[in-house]
Amino acid sequence: MTQSTDSSEKIPFWRDDRVWRILIQIAVLGLVLLIGSILVGNMFRNLAQLGRQFNFSFLQNQAGFNIGETIVPYQTNDKYWWALVVGFLNTLRLILLGFVLATAIGVLAGIASFSDNWLLKKLNWVYVEVVRNIPLLLQLFFWIFVVFYGLASQKSPADPPTSLLGAGYINKTGLYIPWPGSGVGDLLALLGLVVGAIAAFLVWRWRMKLMETAGALGKTQQWMLIGLAIAGLLVFLFGLGWQMPVVGDGNSVAGGLRISLEYAAVLAGLSFYTGAFIAEIVRAGIQSVSKGQWEAARALGLHTGLAMQLVVLPQALRVIIPSLNSQYQNLAKNSTLALAIGYPDFFSTFQTTQNQTGRAVEMILILMAVYLLVNLVITTVMNQFNQAVQLKER
Repeated sequence: MTQSTDSSEKIPFWRDDRVWRILIQIAVLGLVLLIGSILVGNMFRNLAQLGRQFNFSFLQNQAGFNIGETIVPYQTNDKYWWALVVGFLNTLRLILLGFVLATAIGVLAGIASFSDNWLLKKLNWVYVEVVRNIPLLLQLFFWIFVVFYGLASQKSPADPPTSLLGAGYINKTGLYIPWPGSGVGDLLALLGLVVGAIAAFLVWRWRMKLMETAGALGKTQQWMLIGLAIAGLLVFLFGLGWQMPVVGDGNSVAGGLRISLEYAAVLAGLSFYTGAFIAEIVRAGIQSVSKGQWEAARALGLHTGLAMQLVVLPQALRVIIPSLNSQYQNLAKNSTLALAIGYPDFFSTFQTTQNQTGRAVEMILILMAVYLLVNLVITTVMNQFNQAVQLKER
């Protein structure tokens, strides 16, 4: 009887796939580092020939340029770094509100594609196909020049502003809409709305759990939700101390919230454009759920709305969420087109800073780092959400 030794059973390292995978990764990493070192070395040599040093000390210099629209205090004698922060905050408020509006538009349009109403279904199809197949830049031009500048058709500042169904006004200086007051009572009412929204969410979860586990209709919880909705509506309408825009002397508008036409145009363009893609994602996600799930829900006595809410959408989310991640990142990157119609976002302040300082290398690195960070945050949040909606194995 022969005995095999450990040395005879070992695979030679040059025939071991695991060793080769590690060696190939090391070789690729070394090649990347070599190319990177060559490029960085060339950059430093070229900067030295131009008499420049690679540093970010210029960010402490006075900016000296104006930013037309800000949400935090800014003056022309502030530093360059603060100008970039102000521009980033402008971009951030565009992106965050764009996420909300694009998602709402996309979900509604995606569900509408399954409507039994022929007109609604066709209008939804036209919206999705037209918006998806026209470049975003052209759509931004349409929103600013045709829609908003068309509504603000005053030929001179003395002309009266255009009324928006009595709820607001629009002229060349901006879009004026009602806005809650800032008094103590208004803040308490706002806090009450937040508490009410949390309570409504908890009651809704309670009702869903009863319907799923006990098969009950949850009538008590339904009436609680109706009561919370009515109370919330009353507080919203009468408790927030709404400041209405009014036309004063010289046809100038005062009161309410002023939104620049450029911001409104970019927000509308990004929301409707991204919403069209989200609508297709939602439609595909719903179609991925087998028809047997619909039939089973109806067999249990659930009407179409409850079947969609309790059975179909929870399963469709597992298909929808991964694709939503890409669309949210696209919205964040497409926000750089705001520069084309004059909205002072981060990309706009970046360009102005680069032109004034001549620090192209440093500014490009800052630009890349900022948008990389934004997209990494979006990816991290969406991945967490995606894990939350996946099936849990027991």
